[in-house]
Amino acid sequence: MPHRILILTVLLLFPCLLAIAGAPNSEAAAPPFAEAARSLAELNHSPIQDNSFLVEEAYNQEDGVVQHISLFQRLSTGDWASTQTDEWPLRSLKHQLSVTLAATHSGDVPGSGAGWGDTIVNYRYQLAGSGDTKYAVAPRLSLLIPTGSPVANRGYGGLGLQTNLPISIQLNRVFVTHWNVGATWVPRAENELHQRADSFGLNLGQSVVWLIRPRFNALVETIWSSNPQVVAPGRTEAQYNLFVSPGIRWAYNFSNGLQIVPGVGLPIGLGPSGGQTGMIFYLSFEHALAVAHSRR
Repeated sequence: MPHRILILTVLLLFPCLLAIAGAPNSEAAAPPFAEAARSLAELNHSPIQDNSFLVEEAYNQEDGVVQHISLFQRLSTGDWASTQTDEWPLRSLKHQLSVTLAATHSGDVPGSGAGWGDTIVNYRYQLAGSGDTKYAVAPRLSLLIPTGSPVANRGYGGLGLQTNLPISIQLNRVFVTHWNVGATWVPRAENELHQRADSFGLNLGQSVVWLIRPRFNALVETIWSSNPQVVAPGRTEAQYNLFVSPGIRWAYNFSNGLQIVPGVGLPIGLGPSGGQTGMIFYLSFEHALAVAHSRR
């Protein structure tokens, strides 16, 4: 357990060193407040941001702008998950709160049907940069709430913590890359036999986004994860996953500041996930909301 706490601590503290090194440029480029809504002209000329499917981008919501994200994933194994995430700024670009609800089905338990998965409450801090800077860093800390049934393989079966460190780098006007490293810790994870063990997994992610047009992008996302499974009281076995997912996304912009971003992806399993394929359907609504705007 001590080494796991150490890894979680490092993931949270490492971006602080990056921010200290780049603080002058980041502070100059990232104002503490953003406008409540962008004009149609600004939306049409700005690149699509914060709309990746599997890899997290390091861009918080602007002050006064909220985002609703629907994501559906299905694999050839019969597993599928549908999630709904709402992201809200907390008085500035610096702080963001979001909640993720999930409905899932496990192909390993074919007769279980669909049901609620675990609920995730997320806090993300814009530590460095923004969508207007070359570099951006926004570490996230999440609380996993065990609302999913471990018997039906829909959840961890216990409270947990998750960290993720997204770093976004704008290489030039055409290509943007995003990098993730994170960890998930569930001290008392549970399996279908109600056996419990300490579960600790890691995740890595990388993506390249090709800005073909401001409103049309192609992207390739690569994700790796270790997902320990409880196999006996006090014992877990690692389950590794590796996928590469090409995809496209495009935007519809409206004069009232609403931006709708649909997208599709095709995850392909490699290595430990070899032979698996799937589909991803993505839909985002981003708009201004008066109650989400801070009082200046």
